[in-house]
Amino acid sequence: MATMTAAQKRAQAKAEYDAFLAECPSRKLLDRISDKWVTLILAALGSGGGSPQPGADCAGEPRSMRYSELARRLAGVSQKMLTQTLRSLERDGLVTRTATPTVPVTVSYELTDLGLSLYEMVRGLKTWAETHMGDVLAHRAEYDAAPPDSRVVR
Repeated sequence: MATMTAAQKRAQAKAEYDAFLAECPSRKLLDRISDKWVTLILAALGSGGGSPQPGADCAGEPRSMRYSELARRLAGVSQKMLTQTLRSLERDGLVTRTATPTVPVTVSYELTDLGLSLYEMVRGLKTWAETHMGDVLAHRAEYDAAPPDSRVVR
């Protein structure tokens, strides 16, 4: 039996990733990147903060943002959730954290190349959600207004 180098083992494991398998590590990654705060943080960093107007496109250029800028941009995020999410994104190699020794310390976050590649996917998802929210709301209202016995289970 031939031994494999670390690089060969990584290549083999990469070829064997299958998110449909319960033990596949890609499931945890999918769980992380499907979180709304991850999506919104990536969208903010990838569009340079974007426009603060509702429905604004993510058309800006990626740039670093200070923690306080992100907190203002992401309405409704708690300090704890923002901190936890940024740490997990940094751990996964999707963002970099830069601390500048000022008083107080200035901390900024920026997408890595890996994070930028995910941002491209997230931008489309965010745009789809904003574009089709009216349709979804109409379907929800129609569904909720129908008598329960009229909903056919297939």
